[in-house]
Amino acid sequence: MKRRDVIKSLTLLPLAGSVLPIQSLLSPVADYNLTLTLQGKTMPDLHRNAFVMDGHVHVMTRELLKKTDIGQRYTDGTVDLPRAKEGGLDALFFSVYTPENYYPGRFETKNTFRVVNLALDQIKKNNSMIELALTASDIERINKKGKMAAFLDLEGGYDLDGDLNLLRALYRLGLRSMMLSAHNTSTAFIDSCCDVSHWGGINDLGKKIIAEMNSLGMVINIAHASNDAIMQTAEASKHPVIYSHGGFYNIVDHPRCITDQAAKAVASKGGVIGIQFGSLFNNPKYRAWKKTQPSAKTTVPNGTTIEDVDKQLALEVPLNFRGTIPDEYWMHVDQLAKVIDYGVKLVGEDHIALGSDFDGGPELPREIKDISDYPQMTVAMQKLGYSDYRIEKILGLNWLRVIRKVTEGK
Repeated sequence: MKRRDVIKSLTLLPLAGSVLPIQSLLSPVADYNLTLTLQGKTMPDLHRNAFVMDGHVHVMTRELLKKTDIGQRYTDGTVDLPRAKEGGLDALFFSVYTPENYYPGRFETKNTFRVVNLALDQIKKNNSMIELALTASDIERINKKGKMAAFLDLEGGYDLDGDLNLLRALYRLGLRSMMLSAHNTSTAFIDSCCDVSHWGGINDLGKKIIAEMNSLGMVINIAHASNDAIMQTAEASKHPVIYSHGGFYNIVDHPRCITDQAAKAVASKGGVIGIQFGSLFNNPKYRAWKKTQPSAKTTVPNGTTIEDVDKQLALEVPLNFRGTIPDEYWMHVDQLAKVIDYGVKLVGEDHIALGSDFDGGPELPREIKDISDYPQMTVAMQKLGYSDYRIEKILGLNWLRVIRKVTEGK
């Protein structure tokens, strides 16, 4: 057994005198080679031994606004480092988030820099569990020490005007992946999927930003971009691009879901599509039911200072789903696995991965309450009859391949 696997397995040993719960013995997944975790959960040996990387995990918004520490176990939300370790995670796209709340006052740049800086501080503070990775080789080196690797990815506008100097400064701070669109807002250089189209995709400035990211060796994330913007970005980039988290429009007709045409464009350049874990993007019945429900109230940013905006947004953290879902609309992991299978059949097993969006609001499947339940995804894929190697690709090797290509040119 590799040293990393030995270290990972230490968290999975049962407590002395503990007894296997009867339901685990009667479970339909009992045919698989499973290990009991401290919480009485099961983890397939395949999951424990595989390289596991999530393409989109929200972090730092809570820490920024509540002055908390991601190294501590929280009683709410869906993400912290102890639970990520229990879920068998080896690496995360450590998504630092600048939401629309900061745009009206043009605080997006200030928030981006402070949240990236906070992420670096939190990673340093929790060095016993996690380290910053700038390349795929870094990720592997960090994992050999039994630690998780954080690969910084920005969600939301780093600057609505698209200043290249700010982009370069963020790169120097350690940012190695960035979502081009400003969450659900179109900017001076790219159209969002959920806003008015200004450019018919991307404009000349957008192409310059893509070229700069290619030159620097930054992963281009086109989640939340319009269909035209995804297609044009895949065409303009000399490196593979990623769609970090979403579903397929042919399954659920939500603007945040990727079309088959765009998915094929991403795959044709060697890119990867991350499957988000929420019902809204993956369960047609839930989507139809949701349309019949009253619209949720949203906070309208009206602060004149960034501190005002912080106070408003703090009322919403952690940014996880808090509603209730009727049984008939509540998705199981088996249904989520079928969405993965749709993607595999559409673009191939080399171009599908997982981008959970934990603490970003997804209506999680019944079997997943937080990131510690990540092994459920492996169990669901085993039920599909997938080979171990296919599952390993989807669990993390596909993300690692793209990161290696972009950051190391290999």
